[in-house]
Amino acid sequence: MIDPWSSAIVNYEKLIEEFGIKPFQELLGDLEDPHTLMRRGIIFGHRDYGKIVKAIREKSKFAVVTGMMPSGKMHIGHKMIVDQLIWYQKNGAEIYIPIADMESYSARGIEFPEAKRIAIEEYITNYLALGLDPDKNLHIYLQSENKIVTDLAYKLAKRVNMNEMKAIYGFNGSTNIGHIYAPLIQVADILHPQLEECGGPKPTVVPVGPDQDPHIRLTRDIADRFHSKFHFITPSSTYHRFITGLTGGKMSSSQPKTAIFLSDPPEVAMKKLKSAKTGGRESLEEQKERGGVPEDCVVYEMLLYHLVPSDTRLKEIYHQCQEGSVMCGECKAMAGEMIKDFFEDLQRKREKASKKAETILGEHKHILC
Repeated sequence: MIDPWSSAIVNYEKLIEEFGIKPFQELLGDLEDPHTLMRRGIIFGHRDYGKIVKAIREKSKFAVVTGMMPSGKMHIGHKMIVDQLIWYQKNGAEIYIPIADMESYSARGIEFPEAKRIAIEEYITNYLALGLDPDKNLHIYLQSENKIVTDLAYKLAKRVNMNEMKAIYGFNGSTNIGHIYAPLIQVADILHPQLEECGGPKPTVVPVGPDQDPHIRLTRDIADRFHSKFHFITPSSTYHRFITGLTGGKMSSSQPKTAIFLSDPPEVAMKKLKSAKTGGRESLEEQKERGGVPEDCVVYEMLLYHLVPSDTRLKEIYHQCQEGSVMCGECKAMAGEMIKDFFEDLQRKREKASKKAETILGEHKHILC
């Protein structure tokens, strides 16, 4: 069973086999200018993404929905979602970002005012600093303040029973009712852009990590059940690989030693990356003879996901490591300078974005669709 609140899935092939997720590679040639994460195989799977490809080609309406859980600091792994949103904005999408304050309250015990503060200071500030355009088809809202979403969730709940929720999420007799209800709020987040008051049915895609697939499966099932009433188009989804934490496991906001946070000073980010696990051999002699293993290297992964935009340059780095012509110390020094430069630029942009972030919920409050 996949648990959206605690799973750390690493067997992506098994996920494709057992849960019916399709390989994204099969659609790559249909996109005129695929995102870097798509080209590099970081976005590895999809459900029904052909609808989105068609909408992009035809320049017709489509929506992207991705929630933020305001429960802790935003780390560099979260940047993958923002990168995708920026690409979708450029391709004409309507962007919906629900702040999951109801879920953070029921599943993590975070009070609503604290959730709002975290959303503004951490998430919205970073989303804007990373390049998301607040004035271009962007809708950000608190779940608890969006009556369209909460009303829809209540209506959808009529066609979902406890046996189904137990089977999907593993809920039991001790699970609080708020936690059980939270996934239905997420379903409403994903489907409400298709309501008539929000422009009517349209293809919708949800970019997620694989641990969030239970929400996608539930949403797709419910969309089909209510098709005759609301004419929902079954939503699509894409799945990206997790970025590896600095110590070798999953990067997590709740485990600071594993993460580079987007609010870290540049020197701290550089120091953290230089201390990260590598794919080097036990000795310099062995590495020169056999080469390194970039697939097992957190530093190389940071270059792959975030720091090297050129595919040609990335291949050079990969082969130099594999051939043993570059040692881990040299690679760490290079990557450290890259991440320092990135964080210096981000720090400047965060300072500007923080002022806008404080007002954006007020500006968007009346635009709940």
